[in-house]
Amino acid sequence: MNETMEDLGAEHPDTLTSMNNLAVTYLDQGKLKEAEELKIQVLEIRKRILGAEHPDTLTSMSNLASTYLDQGKLKEAEELKIQVKRILGAEHPDTLTSMNNFARSYSAEGKSEEAEKLEIQVLKIRKRILGAEHPVTLTSMSNLASTYLDQGKLKEAEELKIQVLEIRKRILGAEHPDTLISMGNLARSYSAQGKSEEAEKLEIQVLEIRKRTLGAEHPDTLTGMSNLAVTYSDQGKLKEAEELKIQVLEIRKKILGAEHPDTLTSMSNLAVTYSDQGKLKEAEELQIQVVEISTRVLGAEHPHTLIRMDILASIQQQQKKRNKVWKKVAKVFSGGMSLSTK
Repeated sequence: MNETMEDLGAEHPDTLTSMNNLAVTYLDQGKLKEAEELKIQVLEIRKRILGAEHPDTLTSMSNLASTYLDQGKLKEAEELKIQVKRILGAEHPDTLTSMNNFARSYSAEGKSEEAEKLEIQVLKIRKRILGAEHPVTLTSMSNLASTYLDQGKLKEAEELKIQVLEIRKRILGAEHPDTLISMGNLARSYSAQGKSEEAEKLEIQVLEIRKRTLGAEHPDTLTGMSNLAVTYSDQGKLKEAEELKIQVLEIRKKILGAEHPDTLTSMSNLAVTYSDQGKLKEAEELQIQVVEISTRVLGAEHPHTLIRMDILASIQQQQKKRNKVWKKVAKVFSGGMSLSTK
């Protein structure tokens, strides 16, 4: 007979594992507060029973720190990171993972210099300990390349991404998921440099392989569709971009739900495309939904919420400008004033 959580008790290791799993599910659903509460419970129990330096306790600390980062709570996350680093040492894999998490959070907040410093440290250590072609080292190279891209260091970003792609193609093969990620990363670098044709070719390759090997509704396929839509937007192919973004949004709503972070990102992306097409009313209505959900789920001061509020403000500003122009035009045709470009 299978044992239940009631049979095992609230502090049994298997119960704590179940609580962790539920916290992960909450994260996938975008329920960050619920995930945080569960992870705090698990950490407190493990500290009391196992001690502050037990591997399972340290894992719980790292998990909680990641959740704090997702919520933009850098101070709380930093305190946990310092504790983990002190116990494990500066070169322990978990310490390096924690440093990477912080670097990503810094990048999301626009603190690219802090992100770059951390990522260079991590990359040097991993190259020395694991070797230049180890999968984890390549991930570090990719992360640093993304930060270079955010900083506008386009040549440095491209060179790193080409290195990673060539190594992964040679070691893993042309259709391995990690190789496809590298192709997508290089495509984004090309886009940033205005090489939209090169970007489009790579992204179409990635999308075709993912559709064939993973299916049309797999998260990685949807990411490929989103990336291609961005490139279409950059090329001025707004109709093609809109069609792709609508497909992605509909699939994510169906599979993930209307309030999942990825669904909100898709809604916001589509709102931007509507705005680019001059469909300002549709853009505003969609972005208002995004901001309302993001504020309720993530909080009003979360970095993602603030970015989405900025997008909404930009759309509303465009609407005001257009309305002023139309009022002037209407007055001209009614004989009320002369049309001026001032």
